[in-house]
Amino acid sequence: MAFQPAAIEAGHDPRVHHPEKEEQAAYTYEDNVLPDGSTPNIETYMYYAKIQRDKEAALSAKEDAERGRGSLISRAFKRSREFDGDSITSAHSGEKTVAASEEDGSSAVVTEYEYRAASSALRTATWGSVFYLITTDILGPYSTPYAFQQVGYGPGVACFFVLGIMAAYSSFILWWLFLKLDSEKFPVRSFGELGQRIYGRWFRHVCNILQSVQLVFNVGLIILGNGQGLSQMAKFRLCFSVCNVVWTLAGMILGQIRTLQKFGSIANLAIWLNILTLIMTMASVANSPPNYTASTLTSPYPPVQTYAIYIQPFQNQLTGIMQIVFSYGGAMIFVEFMAEMRRPMDFWKAMAYSQLFIFIVYMFFGLFVYSYQGQYAINPANQGISAYGLQTATNAISLTAGLIAAALYGNIGVKIIYNNILVELLGFPELTTTRGKYYFSASVIVYWSIAFVIGSAIPQFSYISSLVAAVCIFQFTYTFPPFMILGYLMQVDANKGDGEFDIKNPNAHRVDTWHQLSRWKRGWFFFNVWNILLTLACLSCAILSSYSSIKAIVGAFQSGATSSFGCKSPLDNS
Repeated sequence: MAFQPAAIEAGHDPRVHHPEKEEQAAYTYEDNVLPDGSTPNIETYMYYAKIQRDKEAALSAKEDAERGRGSLISRAFKRSREFDGDSITSAHSGEKTVAASEEDGSSAVVTEYEYRAASSALRTATWGSVFYLITTDILGPYSTPYAFQQVGYGPGVACFFVLGIMAAYSSFILWWLFLKLDSEKFPVRSFGELGQRIYGRWFRHVCNILQSVQLVFNVGLIILGNGQGLSQMAKFRLCFSVCNVVWTLAGMILGQIRTLQKFGSIANLAIWLNILTLIMTMASVANSPPNYTASTLTSPYPPVQTYAIYIQPFQNQLTGIMQIVFSYGGAMIFVEFMAEMRRPMDFWKAMAYSQLFIFIVYMFFGLFVYSYQGQYAINPANQGISAYGLQTATNAISLTAGLIAAALYGNIGVKIIYNNILVELLGFPELTTTRGKYYFSASVIVYWSIAFVIGSAIPQFSYISSLVAAVCIFQFTYTFPPFMILGYLMQVDANKGDGEFDIKNPNAHRVDTWHQLSRWKRGWFFFNVWNILLTLACLSCAILSSYSSIKAIVGAFQSGATSSFGCKSPLDNS
């Protein structure tokens, strides 16, 4: 295990260094590179992070004194329009600068001072707005009734509670590591970058690959869910694959929007559309029978049955539990949220309130629908409504919200793949260039095509969502955080035996390396045992759940329930 970030490849120095004028050196923010061509060690990151946190604390104290404390609601959910406007202006200004330099043939050189100023201006979000973002999941709440259907009341509530506690623990770890390693000089902008500062570039690539897989599968899931909804609205008279194609084409068009800032108003609309759908679903299931034809059961249909503990094959129970994992699956972008906060130290408030909200609201929705529909609860839950008029209304609302969410997921997913694979590894132009914009448009089309293949080739909503939860979401929410805190704490404890740290010569204070047993001895203490066991347990659970999901998918195909790229809707079991 090599904790020290790998040195930059020979001959590759993305930073132009002028010793006589350090503050005006050309600054490349894709890689953190020191003047000698090496990457900073963890002590360097911690040194500047401490300066950054002190600066934020002083600014927070000053702002609180000037504004006064006010009411809880006003302080919790107030966002500064002035700072938000400054960030948008800075972003537009930067894009115009690059475009102008491209037109006149010059290269856009951003100084370190300019980048730090822009980085600070872009940090505008409050913890109230981050709470708002964390709790706007398109897939989580609709999957919870199916989770209770697979395991019953007791195990469902227990899993919701335990997984919630562990998700909070992992979120706290990510928050703590961010505070220790992020600064304006070396900003942390993604989950992979945070992991890279602990384990090196290889771990960043692992995170980026899994993040890309999760996002493209999420888009595929939304295409599948929207296709099912459209087929219901058409009373199964429209070929199911055509239903998926409709939403794929719509996503390709909406996905051409490059900047997330332009998604702002429609994204807020999607939040309220989802809330409306949840309310309508609960009102409907309480006053009408289940949608029998959408279930896998055959006529004559037995009465609704619910169980305290539902005994069935273990792999089916794991499939249900993975739906609960979906509810807590936001850790993948927690680092991105903190990177845009004016006070990252306040992130714990957003995390705590959002976890409590998810635990209460999502679990209540799941229990409510399961209590009325029992073994007939399907995934997504609103498509289990039997009354055609209300079913169509909720489908129309959720289809709109789903398309917006898919466009957002796709936007982030395309950018991750474009920046980390096409630009970094294959030498494609940056997104801010004219050629980069054309390549981005083409990438959107390819991305949505892949998502269409995923959704249409495996038309089993619950099994795909379980698979992506096991392979990707579980790692970001449960496996990676204890693994990362393990590496960080071992390095911090090992540093206690080194000499005094000098920022001008950051590697001179070390008395040994990780190739020597002495450093490993200093870096080991009892708390590491807990994080090692937790990492291994989570990894084992993820592997077992992935196996169960794959077996379930294979079993569904063998039973002939659904077929790839078929015209029969998965909900048409009449």
